Amino acid sequence: MRILLIATNRHNRLVSRMNAQPLPIGMAYVAGHLDPDRHQLKVLDLMFSDDYLAEVEQAVHDFRPDLVGLSLRNLSNHSYLDPQWALPITKNVIDKIREFSTAPIVCGGPAFSLLPEECFAYLEPDLGLAGDAGETFAELAGRIEIGEPSYLDLPGLVYRDDAGIHFNGMRCRSEFSQPPRFDELDMEKYRLAGFGVGIVTKLGDFNYPTSPNSEPAQRSAWRVIRPIEEVVREVQDMEARFNLRKVHFIDNGFNIPLPHAKDLCRALIDANIGVHWTTGLAPYSCDAELVELMKRAGCVLVMMGNMRGDSHDGSTLGERMEPMLETCRVCEEGGLNYTIAQRFGDPGETRESVDEKLNFLRNIKPSMANLRVGVSIMPGTREAQLAVEEGLVSSESELIKPTFYLDPQVKDWVVDYLKEAAADQPRWNLL
Repeated sequence: MRILLIATNRHNRLVSRMNAQPLPIGMAYVAGHLDPDRHQLKVLDLMFSDDYLAEVEQAVHDFRPDLVGLSLRNLSNHSYLDPQWALPITKNVIDKIREFSTAPIVCGGPAFSLLPEECFAYLEPDLGLAGDAGETFAELAGRIEIGEPSYLDLPGLVYRDDAGIHFNGMRCRSEFSQPPRFDELDMEKYRLAGFGVGIVTKLGDFNYPTSPNSEPAQRSAWRVIRPIEEVVREVQDMEARFNLRKVHFIDNGFNIPLPHAKDLCRALIDANIGVHWTTGLAPYSCDAELVELMKRAGCVLVMMGNMRGDSHDGSTLGERMEPMLETCRVCEEGGLNYTIAQRFGDPGETRESVDEKLNFLRNIKPSMANLRVGVSIMPGTREAQLAVEEGLVSSESELIKPTFYLDPQVKDWVVDYLKEAAADQPRWNLL
């Protein structure tokens, strides 16, 4: 079977000012799970396209695919000041494919998995897969190729019949047991782009794990924790094959659990890895030993998100910011560069809390501070519930488009206030 995989992400800026072209690592893992003795594969990456629809047309015309898979990275860029919706690009791609091919089109990826039924309704593919779909897409391709057995029982599947759109509610799960396939990606361009090529270490949900501090509880917060030896082997392979000097470990809390992070650093040191790397750091549970190990292992920058905790758990803003402050100090004392994101406009935000957050930022020394206006609303969150209750959206289905929550107490003035505060701070970036 001839399978065409297309990465539709074209957002190539980080926090509006930095070049950052992320390699489509999820699609590369899907490609790695396809049997090369059974399927002929072509990969089309639209990141660097000058005329992406022309390239789609050419690929479909030349390759004549029997099956097309589309990977959707983001629903939007999550910027309140410059919101960009990503789905129309993918919709254009699907429409272009259908001008020249009757091959079934399957959508997947992180963005699709957020709201699978809503994305399916907007994009109108033939099928969809929600979740980590490497093994499942390979199984789907095999069943489509031979025409049996029925694929409707596959986890994560979204499809349409006479009764409407159906999603079985059970997302695909991958063990990431096969290495990603990079053969048809422009690795030289990715070698020079942004923070470097991504390598999955752990995958979890959108929020940092806030489980109790025992290692078993913290491990259970992740849906995927890849074996350390596999991660090291993947870094070595990409360094040897593509002369990579920059790697980004895809992990929204590299330091959670702490013993695992230290073990990975020691393994990288023992393997004498010659690359520089970046990653995400949870803004708590970090000590001087880890920072030292990360630097020795080649880490040059970590990115931290918002503070831990919830304003409704009885804690004060200062109490919730304390672990993040401690983590910043540990990085500063250890000489590890970091960026930090701070959000303004959460439910319960006031002028006093805005000032407290600004004072916090003035008293730390990040390489860059990203001041995010409003909460980019994700389905299933408290902000999503408030958005419905307050009439911002009629239902969570509307969240496929960029939608932000700003507490009414600050909504009318906070943007101008933050612009004024950031005017004399060259390392602050307002989003």
